[in-house]
Amino acid sequence: MDKPVYQRILLKLSGEALLGDEDYGIDPTIIGRIAGEILEVLNTGVQIAIVIGGGNIFRGAGLAESGIDRVTGDNMGMLATLMNSLALQDSMENVGVDARVMSAISVHAVCEDYIRRRATRHLEKGRVVIIAGGTGNPFFTTDTAAALRAIEIGADIVLKATKVEGVFSANPDIDKNAKLYESLSYDEVIEGKLGVMDANAIVLCRDQGMPIRVFNVFGSGNLMNIVKGEKVGTIIC
Repeated sequence: MDKPVYQRILLKLSGEALLGDEDYGIDPTIIGRIAGEILEVLNTGVQIAIVIGGGNIFRGAGLAESGIDRVTGDNMGMLATLMNSLALQDSMENVGVDARVMSAISVHAVCEDYIRRRATRHLEKGRVVIIAGGTGNPFFTTDTAAALRAIEIGADIVLKATKVEGVFSANPDIDKNAKLYESLSYDEVIEGKLGVMDANAIVLCRDQGMPIRVFNVFGSGNLMNIVKGEKVGTIIC
């Protein structure tokens, strides 16, 4: 196999990516397949950290729209990310991956607190680090958490896993003429309001020079192909 072009990556998974064919919660088949692909990449020597959203269970902004206090809703959403993280940890352990869940919200009975130096030490020992709880603060998305943690741990790139092939000029489900971008600048994403990640995350990555690659998580082998240096999806830099 080609030598990996990255030493350390941060994979951002949306909670919706875990739904599969389910209307709510987690599809065991999907999470098992993701765990298998992570194992393949890990076996190449690449260090992997993961940030997962919680939208398949609770989304703070959506709860706020239904009348729940926004801070309360965001706290519920952060706890949902912990549920997803524990499920992914279990799936990865089932395929032989040593994984640690670390949370920005202290839940000592089920996981470790997120501490940057401890997280990097786990990565150096070949463990997958699953970072839950977002940033630990309301009003910040897990996209922002992914950007922040990637910078903190010294990742080479943020890999944003989505349901589509990359970043399009329009919604490809609505506009069949939507163009798939091979590359974009941070400012083009912000000014075009392309909705790849929230603006805070894009600005943070721009200011710290953290590249982002957006790709289809359901494409078989996509994660491995990216690690080998192939042009999959859209690069933002």
